Amino acid sequence: MVQKALSAIIRTLRGIGAAIRLRPKVLWAAAAAVTAFNLLAPIVVLSIARKPVDFFTFNPWLRRLPEYLASSEPLEKKLSFLSNMALGWASADNGGEGIEWGFVLDVPTLFRIVLTSLVFGTFFALWSLRRSQGAASERGFKAARPAGVAGAVTSVVGLTTGPCSLSGCGVAVLPVVALAFTGLSSGTLTLFSELSRISFAVTISLMTLGVLWFGWRAGSAIGEMALRPASAAPG
Repeated sequence: MVQKALSAIIRTLRGIGAAIRLRPKVLWAAAAAVTAFNLLAPIVVLSIARKPVDFFTFNPWLRRLPEYLASSEPLEKKLSFLSNMALGWASADNGGEGIEWGFVLDVPTLFRIVLTSLVFGTFFALWSLRRSQGAASERGFKAARPAGVAGAVTSVVGLTTGPCSLSGCGVAVLPVVALAFTGLSSGTLTLFSELSRISFAVTISLMTLGVLWFGWRAGSAIGEMALRPASAAPG
């Protein structure tokens, strides 16, 4: 049993490694597309549903980051601060009376976007590799690409930000999608927040399972090719 499990793990890693090595352009193109989508889609949604964006900036404090890292502050305090640091934000002014909405890109959000992008990039690299291996007739294979695209779109639901200003008001953190609606009760906003977390977890879990499945299938195909007699090789 243990030997079979180890064999399956090795096959899966071999397939994933082959996809990364043989399909780097697909991997990075898909990862870049998902990253751009996750960064731009919330701003576009909020601009359409609420008010067009009129301000964007990176955190001006970032220029002091090297100085802060070299300071005598305790490491634990540095890590706590950096793990929640805002990197940049976009917002729309509310006619001089405050901020209509603000989308904050902080370290946790960037981590989620990078993680999602790498998972999706690997998924599509494996999809491309399996296609080249003649797996187009496999059950469920033809639906893999649409499922990946749908998953990328769904991942935006997991993005969160401050509900109405850079300092936040009402609920501390809200899903971007919730900000597209006005007049929601606190209970509804809390529900949106929970659904956001669940959506992100489910999306990443399903896509990771897809990566493992395609990785195992690709690794098995590579192993079968390696076991073929030399006389069966073309040329």
